Amino acid sequence: MSGKSEQDNHSGHGDHSGHGDHSGHGDHSGHGDHHDHHAHMIEDFKKRFYVSLVLTIPILALSKMIQGFLGFDLTIPFQGYVVFGLSTVLFFYGGWPFLTGLFDELKKFQPGMMTLIGLAITVAYVYSSAIVFGLPGMDFFWELATLIVVMLLGHWIEMRSVMGASNALQLLVELLPSEAHKKDGNDWVDVSIDSLKSGDIILIKANEKVPADGTIVEGESYIDESLVTGESVPVKRKADDSVIGGSLNGNSSIQIRVEKTGKDSYLQQVITLVEEAQSAKSRTQNLANKAAAWLAFVAIGAGIITSVGWVWLGQDVSFILERTVTVMVISCPHALGLAIPLVVAISTAMSAKNGLLIRNRTAFENARKITALVFDKTGTLTKGVFQLSRVEVFGESDENQSLAIAAGLEQHSEHPIATGLLEGARARSLSIPGVSNFETITGKGIQGTVDGQSYSVVSSKFVQEQGISVPEGGMAGSTEVYLLRGKELLARMSLADEIRPESKEAVQTLRKRGIKLYMATGDGESTAKAVSDELELDGYFSRVMPEKKVEVIKDLQKQGHFVAMTGDGVNDAPALATADIGIAVGSGTDVAASTADIVLVRSNPADIAQLILFGRATYSKMIQNLVWATGYNAIALPLATGFIPGIVISPAVGAVFMSLSTIIVAINAQLLKRKARRVSHANS
Repeated sequence: MSGKSEQDNHSGHGDHSGHGDHSGHGDHSGHGDHHDHHAHMIEDFKKRFYVSLVLTIPILALSKMIQGFLGFDLTIPFQGYVVFGLSTVLFFYGGWPFLTGLFDELKKFQPGMMTLIGLAITVAYVYSSAIVFGLPGMDFFWELATLIVVMLLGHWIEMRSVMGASNALQLLVELLPSEAHKKDGNDWVDVSIDSLKSGDIILIKANEKVPADGTIVEGESYIDESLVTGESVPVKRKADDSVIGGSLNGNSSIQIRVEKTGKDSYLQQVITLVEEAQSAKSRTQNLANKAAAWLAFVAIGAGIITSVGWVWLGQDVSFILERTVTVMVISCPHALGLAIPLVVAISTAMSAKNGLLIRNRTAFENARKITALVFDKTGTLTKGVFQLSRVEVFGESDENQSLAIAAGLEQHSEHPIATGLLEGARARSLSIPGVSNFETITGKGIQGTVDGQSYSVVSSKFVQEQGISVPEGGMAGSTEVYLLRGKELLARMSLADEIRPESKEAVQTLRKRGIKLYMATGDGESTAKAVSDELELDGYFSRVMPEKKVEVIKDLQKQGHFVAMTGDGVNDAPALATADIGIAVGSGTDVAASTADIVLVRSNPADIAQLILFGRATYSKMIQNLVWATGYNAIALPLATGFIPGIVISPAVGAVFMSLSTIIVAINAQLLKRKARRVSHANS
């Protein structure tokens, strides 16, 4: 696809042998254990959440503070001890992940969200327990309960969203065939792919899916790797070339030696990579953790200042303790625990639904910074399907006869250009002649005998190398092949790779955002210019091989641009790695062979515009939620100290502030769904 000029790779004779060796991904044997561990953690948080929720209901109902606030009265025997007992179970069972998290963060001298939560629930529990056993004042068991429940919910939501992304990729592996044709002596036997091991020889018949990663030992065929690499057109694979499990074989049977299966296979490694990336925190998520760390210091500092201040002012111990505890408990905003997890969960789900696979969340959020975007051409801006546009004959040649002969030669090939010539001949209802002595001209074309005469269909590169004179002209923006009889030029056939209708809309959408748009392609000058002019791009780079695209990216970065690069995720890996944001276009499994930050499941340029707009919306919601969550403290903390004359916030009023902040954050996160739908609709 990208990085290869169609003119120079006619009939698929180019060398693809270096494409498919994915042995360097390393051993991911722990994938299954990691997956199971993550699933166990989700189930554990889910169980703790529901148990804590059940315990919280009677704690709230029996709380004198909540009763007074809601205007009802409920009294049972030994009420204080009952609430204490329920709260103790809740503190140690529901709060255990936060207590252990508090210990771990303090041990590493890296206070964060767990420190803030653990500190708040510990202070609330110890103080409230002291109230039950004789200390004057009103307990905070209600605050302890709601804090634990909300925080458990936030963590459960976030972990479940990460698990959902990896489960979606697990479906790719399920697309593999269940059986393989394994060589057993001189026979072929059908066996389960689970029983395959390295070194086995297996047969892949025409139009069957490849069951495992391996190397071809016999035969050659065009392999459709669109599911696995995003390559929009089938690529030729021959002896000693690698093939990837999950790709689709063409019309010829091949035999391969199995190299990798199961957890070591390409697709399984993809899942591991994505799990690791999804589990990684973005900078915004880390910002929330830093905010929590600062709030922990603020809570401790405010508590100390409040205590010292009221001692100096001569207040009694019970009042001082109540003010101090109120400050420290209220300083832990429930909303902060939900601020980022809710947005992460919603954006992950909506992204997957709209064909965006996010490997690097920071890159996704940084999409708002993009000022220049470099497109690959084939399969991204264009359809990657060649259609016959014109047949130009020379001398006394006949147009239909020339096309029929070319199609006759190409009927032995499965290359997209061959398909284009055959479809063109069939559209004219031409009789396609038989061909003998068919053979390939490596990297240049094909040749064979028709009615006793030798003909060849070759690329422009071959014609130039042979010194054959070619009349000027040709068709701008098209790929051209030539029909020769011996060394006599008979015809020039032009095939066009049609521009996607969505490309123009995507370009217009991105230009409205002030983004500079460029195209880098291995195609010749005329083809690149024609596509660039039609789409009204800001510039183009023609005959650019994959390694040269890195220079294109670096030059734009030197000009001060924040650059995104789109490519097929294989040939364009260096450029994708160099760009500030790498966007692989094609299939979710591009991620293993490329260094892309984001993968677009569909080869649709409109999705790139959608990605940028949705990335901006997601980042905006995260920041808004952080402001709401921490802004609550800016109001509640000073009031909780009691130092402001005439205003002493009660714990009940603090609860209202807390609840309101949490509700606002939750509603604001849900609004991201509406934004995503508007973005999707605008690009549909």
